[in-house]
Amino acid sequence: MTIRATNQADVIPLRPLPTAADPAPRDLPREPLWRDLVGEVLRRERRAQGRTLKDVSEASRISMAYLSEVERGRKEASSEVLAAAAQALGLSLADVLALAGERLVSLTAARDRTRSRSLGAASGHRPVRTSGPARPTGPAGPMGGVLLAA
Repeated sequence: MTIRATNQADVIPLRPLPTAADPAPRDLPREPLWRDLVGEVLRRERRAQGRTLKDVSEASRISMAYLSEVERGRKEASSEVLAAAAQALGLSLADVLALAGERLVSLTAARDRTRSRSLGAASGHRPVRTSGPARPTGPAGPMGGVLLAA
């Protein structure tokens, strides 16, 4: 075995290549990435406030180039960077993550509906339930007696 062969690693693609049985890639929206969603939230909030990238960059002490890349989903920002950007926008880190989470849920539900329609009866698959995870119910409420507080 050569050194080159031992240095090669098995690579698992983040987005598997489509198979012949899969619908065409253009037919289904791609799986949303967290960095895209967070960047979208930051950009939308900044623009809603009528602020420039330079203004938020200075207030958060994040370089303008890096903040731009985070907003465009090109960089996976650390929690410290996200917290600083959120604070500069008058938000908490929890606000930014909650908004990104809401967007993820809506995009995933739309994607699942599109996928179940495209696979539908022609392939014999049953539609995927998109209403969310099943929650156990009991006499003490939806969480079976566990009380969660925000």
